[in-house]
Amino acid sequence: MSNEVTRFQDPGLPEHAHRKSDHDAIAANRAERQVAILFLLSAVGTIGTIASYILIDSKKFIYLPILGDTNAQQLALGTGLAASLFFIGIAAVHWAKTLMPDQEVIAERHEFRSSDEDRADFVTTVKERAGAAGLGRRSLIKRTMGVALGLIGLSPLVLLRDLGPLPKNDLSTTDWSAGVRLVTDPGDRPIKPSDLEVGAVAQVLPALPQGTERTLENIGKDAVLLIRIRPEEFNLDAERLSWTHDGIIAFSKICSHMGCAVALYEQQTKHLLCPCHQSTFDVTRAAKVIFGPAARPLPQLALTLDSEGYLVAKQGFTEPIGPSFWERNSA
Repeated sequence: MSNEVTRFQDPGLPEHAHRKSDHDAIAANRAERQVAILFLLSAVGTIGTIASYILIDSKKFIYLPILGDTNAQQLALGTGLAASLFFIGIAAVHWAKTLMPDQEVIAERHEFRSSDEDRADFVTTVKERAGAAGLGRRSLIKRTMGVALGLIGLSPLVLLRDLGPLPKNDLSTTDWSAGVRLVTDPGDRPIKPSDLEVGAVAQVLPALPQGTERTLENIGKDAVLLIRIRPEEFNLDAERLSWTHDGIIAFSKICSHMGCAVALYEQQTKHLLCPCHQSTFDVTRAAKVIFGPAARPLPQLALTLDSEGYLVAKQGFTEPIGPSFWERNSA
């Protein structure tokens, strides 16, 4: 029994070893300079990040043995930002281990919640010892830390340029206008009413002028669903009914909730369904929302025929297509 008691006796704590910088002014000054240099290296990394963003062509690639073809600007941005954060962290650790107050504290176990008196004492102690880290009397560290933190805080603001130019009126307009033919997607074939049977659905795009290349942005904004039902099944006011032709009605394919493609049509119920969040639109009532998170009907495109009998837009959309944006009137 005595052997077991001896084996589990508290071995105690090792003798506290004081740091050289606690009693040697030269060592303390050297440690201060080292912390300052680390903060300056962080600042250099941030400057490199900003410079690489401005000076390196975003389309330039370089070959690295392990990574292969790598975007030079992205590599420089990542390296510079990693260096700036790394040296800030190392500076903080070195500062804490060499210059901040070094006191041996033994905390006994106690209940998790401190008493009100202990809390009040803690607040008083924090206020009294706010300068215990030595920041106030170590101006070199204070200045270099300010430079490092200030620059790394500035770098995200520089990167905001990647948001691109303001959209101006681009979000409110499409390529649809009066007289523009509807063409199939894919195929770019013009459409006559006889090409669509009752219950048929077709995705169409506006015919572009000869020699104009269709872009992904065009397709994303201009896509329209063409649906044919029996004219007597419409429940529309006079204006909306005049936008149809012989039971053919057209709506923007871009959901008014989050911009997904409204791609599902239920022929029996005459409902359009967005597969992303299940917003459901009633074709017979000008794509009125009958279920789901969408707040607005799908914009309707007015239709008519040209002199050759092909379907064309009577006018452009009378409202912006797609989800809400800052300048849009949600009414």
